[in-house]
Amino acid sequence: MIAFLDIFFVVFHSTLIVFNLFGWIWKRTRRLNLITLLLTGASWFILGIFYGIGFCPLTDWHWQVLEKLGRTSLPDSYIAYLIQRLTGLTPNGEWVDVLTAGLYFLALAISFYMNFFRKRIKG
Repeated sequence: MIAFLDIFFVVFHSTLIVFNLFGWIWKRTRRLNLITLLLTGASWFILGIFYGIGFCPLTDWHWQVLEKLGRTSLPDSYIAYLIQRLTGLTPNGEWVDVLTAGLYFLALAISFYMNFFRKRIKG
């Protein structure tokens, strides 16, 4: 069961990350994309007040699963973990954090634009 949970978290969390980055593209998913982006931001910056900026419950739960599988020395960032897991390379944590935050805010800005302003401009 623990091995299944590991795979579940990799697939689910990765899918959510991709959806956060690109869910604004399709008209049918734009509102849900904005909701998931806002929830992600709330986790990072509101829960982050109590647990550390950038806190994600999915990452926390996955780390608990990985610890039960005997994996230690996990990076601070889930993106860094994915890069390491998929490529075997250990990325620079600061670089990953800056890139992650930059892409998050870019996706959030595009999602706001596509949800609220694009309709008004087109007509």
